[in-house]
Amino acid sequence: MKLDIIAGARPNFMKIAPIIEELEKHTDKIKYRLIHTGQHYDKKMSGSFFEQLGIPQPNVNLEVGSGTQAEQTARIMERYEALLLKEIADWVLVVGDVTSTMACSIAAKKLGVGVIHVEGGIRSNDITMPEEINRMVTDSITDIFYTTSEVANENLRLLGHKENKIKYVGNTMIDTLLKNMPKFIKPNDWDRIGLKEKQYFVMTLHRPANVDEDGNLKMLIDEIVKGAKGMPIVFPVHPRTAKNLKSIGIDAPNLFMIEPLGYLEFNYLVKNAFAVVTDSGGITEETTVMKIPCITLRDNTERPETITIGTNELVGTNPKNIAPFMAKLHSGDWKPGSIPKLWDGKTSERIVADLLNL
Repeated sequence: MKLDIIAGARPNFMKIAPIIEELEKHTDKIKYRLIHTGQHYDKKMSGSFFEQLGIPQPNVNLEVGSGTQAEQTARIMERYEALLLKEIADWVLVVGDVTSTMACSIAAKKLGVGVIHVEGGIRSNDITMPEEINRMVTDSITDIFYTTSEVANENLRLLGHKENKIKYVGNTMIDTLLKNMPKFIKPNDWDRIGLKEKQYFVMTLHRPANVDEDGNLKMLIDEIVKGAKGMPIVFPVHPRTAKNLKSIGIDAPNLFMIEPLGYLEFNYLVKNAFAVVTDSGGITEETTVMKIPCITLRDNTERPETITIGTNELVGTNPKNIAPFMAKLHSGDWKPGSIPKLWDGKTSERIVADLLNL
């Protein structure tokens, strides 16, 4: 079997790393080609993840770079199609919900290449999110789904997908987390700020609903700073957010804005935090497994199991909603949470075992 594996942006890298490690045990039966689309091209957003997670250098880098959603989609499709026309694959494996996921799926399917979607079936039901459009389009043309939860399975059934296409395998991101937990690295900022275990917050913000409107962003951060009650807040600033922060003039003695971190450094911070405040989806999965309280500043989530089973709470994007949840954290009354089924570090083994039967 000839298999193309697509990675384009930071969330993809954690998901493909354990799959590639498992595929390396079966290179006599599955020949894979790792394709980096170049959607994330900054070293802090891409290169360090390859190094830290032991991902081999890509066989091909499409080097699409930055641009609007349409520009990136078009360049990825054009360049991946050209690659397939030179050397066709039997299957393309895409992960998650970034632009590269959708674009490569479309290009492959139009050339008769089978599409495999790792993390298929998840839904926020918020069509204003680019990621939701990517999920919907990709899943509409997917041949095999590897899913993370029973909720995702049911979403796919409701769309009319046959049961034999849906493979409930677990979460490859948790494979990566569990494998690398002993290797977490204390970031330089730890000593510089003077952090102490379980006595600080970690915050990440990048979604348009939170960061694109200066007034709302300032109110959100003000409420979080107030609710922290003087505890340090460590804020690795996403490039998208950094542009907007310059004009706001946030000034709080307990808010520490730092550069984006590598995987091992960032998760060291999360594992030792008092709590996490985020608008990311993937981080809510990691906090659930590490049993860290998590406040999600979104009005919806495509990962409901992190709320119904895990340590996550959906707070919304209204800054006024934050205070009661911060108070609950300080009271020690946060739910303990548990770990969803099959989030056990063996998902990639199940995926590759199934691939060998194709």
